[in-house]
Amino acid sequence: MRSGMANFSKSNVPQFAVDVYQNEYLPEGGREVNAIVTVTATGGGTIGSAVAAPHLYSPGQGPSAAVALMVDCSGSMDYPPTKMRNARDATSAAVDTLRDGVHFTVVAGTHVAKEVYPGGGRLAVADATTRAQAKRALRGLGAGGGTAIGTWLRLADRLLSTADVAIRHGILLTDGRNEHESPEDLRAALDACAGRFTCDARGVGTDWEVKEVTGIASALLGTADIVADPAGLAADFTRMMETAMGKEVADVALRLWTPVGTTVRFVKQVAPTVEELTGRRTEAGPRAGDYPTGSWGDESRDYHVCVEVPPAGLGQEMLAARVSLVVPEPGGASGPSGAESGGGGVRNLGAQGLVRAVWTDDMAASTSINPQVAHYTGQAELAQVIQQGLDLRKAGDIDGATAKLGRAVQLAGASGNADTAKLLSKVVDVVDAAAGTVRLKAKVEEADEMTLETRSTKTVRVKK
Repeated sequence: MRSGMANFSKSNVPQFAVDVYQNEYLPEGGREVNAIVTVTATGGGTIGSAVAAPHLYSPGQGPSAAVALMVDCSGSMDYPPTKMRNARDATSAAVDTLRDGVHFTVVAGTHVAKEVYPGGGRLAVADATTRAQAKRALRGLGAGGGTAIGTWLRLADRLLSTADVAIRHGILLTDGRNEHESPEDLRAALDACAGRFTCDARGVGTDWEVKEVTGIASALLGTADIVADPAGLAADFTRMMETAMGKEVADVALRLWTPVGTTVRFVKQVAPTVEELTGRRTEAGPRAGDYPTGSWGDESRDYHVCVEVPPAGLGQEMLAARVSLVVPEPGGASGPSGAESGGGGVRNLGAQGLVRAVWTDDMAASTSINPQVAHYTGQAELAQVIQQGLDLRKAGDIDGATAKLGRAVQLAGASGNADTAKLLSKVVDVVDAAAGTVRLKAKVEEADEMTLETRSTKTVRVKK
């Protein structure tokens, strides 16, 4: 069953829609309710900050924004020498893609973080002159020193916070492991920056740690990817910046209200990537919680919501959950607020979806699995077994790795995830895809294994 509701159709603001896909029928004694919630934002171009911050909105120009470009300048960026040159060119391409009026800064990252442009603890405002100056400053970048990514993020946060803008975004490039600060230091920096700006992270070459780069993107609600060949950096940076320039609303939260006696089992994003949100809940008044989703442009994302309802008799029905979208009020921050009113510093975007539970003795109705729920349950398992399989392979457990990656091949084929199937075929020889029978390849290119691990959470959408 699909249910949905949307409004908020005033001019110059994005229209958000919420659709719910679920089988609402439960057998006698059944308590677990699953639903796929599709959130869609449309009407882009010159919209966005008018939703939450009209004073930050310039008609015809899109929402005000600030961007920090963080470039790894550690010593390893000199091996091969083309890597540093490609990083400079890529950052220049990103600067060229900045919209006029956008605030920006370039940060050089080693074991310390340094302002490359404009300097002086401030941001530049993009126009023909500042873009040319920034590109001149980039030409002077050289490689030398260590890697302490937490310092880069903290400097970016300090600089981005100096601008009164609707959208704050970072782009981070690294080629090595975070060897000059502790994992605890990086985690503390991510905790400090979370909710203050979003960040896309890229690993160039094959000497960086996948879990570090994907962890940064996950914590800061951005994307992660590998650019195995440094020659591909400029195109990738241009695409990233174009996407950042298309973001129109920041700090959108998925608000989930549940009735008395109902427990939230989990909330996770399942498309375009799998992202666990359950532990990121902030309380938002009686029986309501907010889950951060970051910045939005013209796009659609899917979320899997699972709740446990109190038992009820046959023929009874109840509202198991209500999903809505909220953004911070101008000058305020999202926080505890009345679930019904959307008060306390947030504004409701006016789109909502309802998750229902109906108890029935019709076995056919209560045992059928909604196609959307089934598809994304498989996609989440696919991401998990790839990670487990690669970890077991690194640990030398050949049988365990073969079993997990075989299951991954089976799931990728069944769900039509051709991109992931192709990446898997570079790590295993597929004997029977439908049965999940595979053999580990004796020799695997490091870039192929890292690409599979980095992109393991990318999903394909179910055909609705």
